[in-house]
This record gives sequence, C-alpha cells and structure tokens, in this order.
Amino acid sequence: MERTLSLIKPDAVSRNLTGAINSRFEQAGLRIIAQKRLRLTTSQAEKFYEIHRERAFYGSFCEYMSSGPIVAQVLGGENAVLRNRELMGATNPANAEIGTIRRDFGESIEHNAVHGSDSLENAAVEIGFFFSELEIIE
Repeated sequence: MERTLSLIKPDAVSRNLTGAINSRFEQAGLRIIAQKRLRLTTSQAEKFYEIHRERAFYGSFCEYMSSGPIVAQVLGGENAVLRNRELMGATNPANAEIGTIRRDFGESIEHNAVHGSDSLENAAVEIGFFFSELEIIE
C-alpha cells in the first residue's frame, strides 16, 4: 500500500468542504490513515514549500497557507500518489477535468482547495513534516 500526503487548504476548510473532499478520497478507494486539523505559521509554510522559494508566488502562497486552518492527512491505498493526483485535477481549477476536486471546489490557482504529493519520495518527506509513525494507523 502506498502513502501520500493530502492537505485541504484554508479556502476549502473555511467553506466547510472537508467532509465532501474526504468523501471523494474514500469513494475512490483511498483510506484516510492519519488526519489532523492545524494552522501553520508563516515560517512553517515557508519551510514546507521551500522547494518553491525562487518562484514569484512563494511569499503570497506561504501567507495564504498560514491564513487559516488546514487539514493534513495521510491517504493510503494502491497507487495512492497517482490516484490522489487524478482526483485533485490540474492546479488551475479552470483547466481541471470536470468532476475533479479542484474543478468542483477550487476558486483560483492559489485557492485550489487541496495539495497532494507528486511522487512517492516527496510523499515520504511531506508526511514526515506533519506526522510521526505513531499517528498513522493502517
């Protein structure tokens, strides 16, 4: 079973979409094997998204990610990384396929409802940022 990180971003949490988004994961055969609601500080967001430090959107995006609560979770299942990325859809909700999370719930490229790991290697690092092994129940 693969693991991947999923973040429900502040825009979706503030619109009370956590249950609707989690339902999509579960209906697609992914299991939520760890979950917590938290609020990142700006410095925590900067550390988590450090890979994007050189990009123009980095500062505003880190501010946004620390602007309200998020839901961090570990999803488990067969091909979890790829499956989650298919469920999320394209980064820009306007370009995402109909029926994807970002198309249905995203408001903009930045406020696109969810984040998901893009590889197994990054999933392991990202999961470790938010969770200890004691918190992950398979």
